[in-house]
Amino acid sequence: MLQVRGLTKSYDRTPAVKGVSFEVRDGELAVLLGPNGAGKSTTIKCIIGLLNHEGEVRVDGHSGKSLEAKRIFGYVPETPALYDMLTVGEHLEFIAHAYGLSDWQAYGNELLERLDLADKRDKLGKELSKGMQQKVSICCGLLPRPKVVFFDEPMIGLDPKAIKELKGLFVELRDAGASLLISTHIIDSVEGLWDRALIMKDGEVLYSGTQREFREGEEKLEDIFFRLTEGGRP
Repeated sequence: MLQVRGLTKSYDRTPAVKGVSFEVRDGELAVLLGPNGAGKSTTIKCIIGLLNHEGEVRVDGHSGKSLEAKRIFGYVPETPALYDMLTVGEHLEFIAHAYGLSDWQAYGNELLERLDLADKRDKLGKELSKGMQQKVSICCGLLPRPKVVFFDEPMIGLDPKAIKELKGLFVELRDAGASLLISTHIIDSVEGLWDRALIMKDGEVLYSGTQREFREGEEKLEDIFFRLTEGGRP
């Protein structure tokens, strides 16, 4: 489970994230929606420890800053950051050693096959297209089989087949009990997948609702999104 309480981040006294609080339960897929500049990426970077912040983050009961938390979460950034001189296969080996994984090769091969990277195993990071780099980044993020997974705009640059496979991986991770937080500004990309929706604007979460609440209500997620992000608060 992921728990965020009072998360606040400022740049030169200008607030970028303003006291954000939410949780993502075990076996739940949450989408963090908002226009560009809403604070989605900053929120995720604070949660995983890339940015200093105020507030509390707990991952499966552990402080978000602890090694215990970092061992059990995975992160797929919006912009892949591969090592130029490591091959695709060596990137997976690096992650396996960093996490102390054993018997990881079969799952690593499965990920490469599903994302059409099996024949690119010996390609250097600098030789890959942006879309292929994104696929490698996804493989690296999922290789440790994390209990909590963060995806920041994961479908940008992917081809249709890779998007389909990634959506399948989302469902498999959720069904295995993982907590997923997916940041995106494209509502259609997560249609039919999410269990909880969070809508951000100007560094604040303006709405949090579950799929059940949307089924029982009359307003669609897209309608709520545009009402809040274009018209302000409810």
